[in-house]
Amino acid sequence: MEIRSLTRTEAERRGALLKVERYDVDIDLTGLADGPEVRCVSTVAFSCREPGAETFVDCAAEVRSATLNGRPLTPTGDGRIALPALAGHNVLRVESVQADTTTGQGVHRAIDPADGEVYVWMSFEPDEARFVWACFDQPDLKAPHAFTVTAPPAWTVTSNSGDPRVEELESARRWTFPDTPPLSTYNTVVNAGPFHEIRREADGHDLGIYARRSLAPILDRDADELFTLTRQGLAFFGEVFAMPFPQRKYDQVFVPEFGGAMENYGCVTWSDAFLRRATPTPAESELLAKVLLHEMAHMWFGNIVTMRWWDDLWLNEAFAEFACHWAAERATRYTDAWASHLAGGKLRAYLSDQGPVSHPIHQPIHDVAQAASIFDNITYPKGASVLQQLMTYVGEERFRAGMTAYFARHAWGSATLQDLIDALSEASGRDLDTWRTAWLATAGTDRFSLERDGDTVTLVAADTPRPQVLAVGAYSRNNDTNGRNNAPNGRSNDTNGEVLERRALVRVEVTQTRTPVTGLPPGADLDVLLINDEDLTFATTRPDPATRDAFFRSAAQLPTAISRGVATATVWDMLTTGEATAAEAGRCITAVLTAETSDAVVEPCLTLAANIAELWAPEGERAGLTAAVAEACLRLAQDPGRRQVALRGLARTVTKPDDLAWLREQAGDDVDLLWRALVREAELGGDVSSESAALLERDPDPDAWVRALTVRAVLPDPAAKAEVWQKLAVDRAVPVNSVGQVAAAFWRPDQDALLTPYTQHYLDSIPHLHRGGMIPAMVFAGQLFPPHAIDPTYIEEAQKASDEAAPVVRNTLLERSDTVKRMLHSRGTPTDPVSG
Repeated sequence: MEIRSLTRTEAERRGALLKVERYDVDIDLTGLADGPEVRCVSTVAFSCREPGAETFVDCAAEVRSATLNGRPLTPTGDGRIALPALAGHNVLRVESVQADTTTGQGVHRAIDPADGEVYVWMSFEPDEARFVWACFDQPDLKAPHAFTVTAPPAWTVTSNSGDPRVEELESARRWTFPDTPPLSTYNTVVNAGPFHEIRREADGHDLGIYARRSLAPILDRDADELFTLTRQGLAFFGEVFAMPFPQRKYDQVFVPEFGGAMENYGCVTWSDAFLRRATPTPAESELLAKVLLHEMAHMWFGNIVTMRWWDDLWLNEAFAEFACHWAAERATRYTDAWASHLAGGKLRAYLSDQGPVSHPIHQPIHDVAQAASIFDNITYPKGASVLQQLMTYVGEERFRAGMTAYFARHAWGSATLQDLIDALSEASGRDLDTWRTAWLATAGTDRFSLERDGDTVTLVAADTPRPQVLAVGAYSRNNDTNGRNNAPNGRSNDTNGEVLERRALVRVEVTQTRTPVTGLPPGADLDVLLINDEDLTFATTRPDPATRDAFFRSAAQLPTAISRGVATATVWDMLTTGEATAAEAGRCITAVLTAETSDAVVEPCLTLAANIAELWAPEGERAGLTAAVAEACLRLAQDPGRRQVALRGLARTVTKPDDLAWLREQAGDDVDLLWRALVREAELGGDVSSESAALLERDPDPDAWVRALTVRAVLPDPAAKAEVWQKLAVDRAVPVNSVGQVAAAFWRPDQDALLTPYTQHYLDSIPHLHRGGMIPAMVFAGQLFPPHAIDPTYIEEAQKASDEAAPVVRNTLLERSDTVKRMLHSRGTPTDPVSG
């Protein structure tokens, strides 16, 4: 029988009926040392406001026995156990077994290929705790949890509350953890394995980091950075929310075969892919910082105060995404965090918000299956950008005051959007109902342009705009013969000596379609007017037709990472809507790449330029644009601070044999760069099989086999394609965090004859892509979608096939197919007009 998804109506009824007093969960992990089974006994004490009523508890694991107040119960087979004739006070006891710990949901058993050691992690968002033990799996039924875990004697166990009591048993250890504060079921966790552990004291907190033993040298390398960021983040959030993190212990556990990171209270679980096997690039280091701060922000947004139902998912995710950038810029060395947000996540959000799965940030959610489909670019980067606009709109001091009131009022309970709006309205003195409706209840993206009539400048919205504050920057040329323009770290803007200097920055509060922009210098003295300078709002922009081409030429000459990023966002959006060619966008963004002075932005900018050349350019222009990116990488490689990023970019785009040989020479003993060079050489037809095998032998990375598989994936060889597809898409043997890397190597341009059969294989797999839960569903549905060897008819077939898929698969597929449709349009393949 199919496992049922909890509906909002059911959750509201159950929430009104019950008060959960506590969970006592006894977990036996000893069977995982050499087998698949997790055994649990969940004892739930709860009261019922209507004695005699009935409800149900969630349990999608195999139920061995279940009693309510001593009376036996029978599971219904759909992931639920009926609870009839409730008393005023009740005790439920359920014994369960979960044996699908390889591809199942909620709990995962991973074997380290380096040494055969077993590691176990649990992750429950949105409603996957029920796959491990019996619980009322909805966010508003919060309660203390007490975990008792029996594990093999060599294992360390981590959970939400610190300082467990550890008892030595005959052939195991028992870990008894103190009660947690009141938590939602999805915020709880147990991880276990023979971890390498490092601890530090910082500002009264006991900080711990963990990783599998084979990655001990990497964790040791990154320990200072992780502890520094953790200390900085806890101090920043404790201050701005006027509520220090209330638990002494704060652990972070890096585990294999995990997707992303999860904000479990006091014990964050990470994919150990974040422990970079090569020295991290600046962008990778910044990403680590932002993810760390994102998950930490959830201690307040999500754990201490929890959304009442999944329609307020943005209260968790958008706020955490906003807060991580806010904290990074204010409290850490990553002061260009918002610039990198603009160069990465925000561009994805602009595209998603103009596609078929655009939705309001806050929308009705029928059931949890639908909720899993909105962990997306609207909820995360758009939501973060909208909150940045809200802080701009009401002022940072009042924004902080509203947050302080919100947490003080709702700590350890649940809250709704209205609760937040009320707190911010009271603190700011502004009526936010109109703002709320326009920004949170309405889908889509505003678009602005400027009209110039002499010295009169008017900001014009393409449609009725949302209330917002944005800025217009006025720039004129400063012919600096050195071309340096005060770039940080002594780096120059490579703009042939021409740079733009900002003459004025004018903030404009938008309330109507046409808004005068006053305070700008005379128009004759200006070369560029930049809408949304400083990136204060979420809106796309367009240069006026008379200055369009000059705007494209001038983007690289703007003086800051943010101003260049705003211009790049305009160019990118014009490419995706068919208003700019790949050649125009590619040349512009490649020029920005060579001029960029921000370490955090160079890498995403390089990725964007390479993507345009590879995925958006017509076949006849692909080689030229790729060569231009490669030439830019060769120039950047002369800067020691950019060498690593530039050589990685060159490994993706190099085409000349001499340049490839130079790249191999530069790689030296750099194993990461050697793998990248082998992938490119294999794609270009080189025989690298023996070298790949030799590199695999000497690579210390326990997951190096994935790099070797990536080399196989790129080969223009039928046997290699069949082998890789089997491992990647059928067996799902590739860790979820590496699927994108292997899939990108598999789907290569100029291999259509080899790839065509797999386009049908993808369609055939759609009904099964939800297997394994939300994260695998999103990864496999999106990353396996073919960008090559297809036409618009294929996209129609894929979208039609998605109609019967799980909501998370359907939305991921529709979003990805819309992007590929835009690529096809840009390549010159006839398609229906793209939206935008």
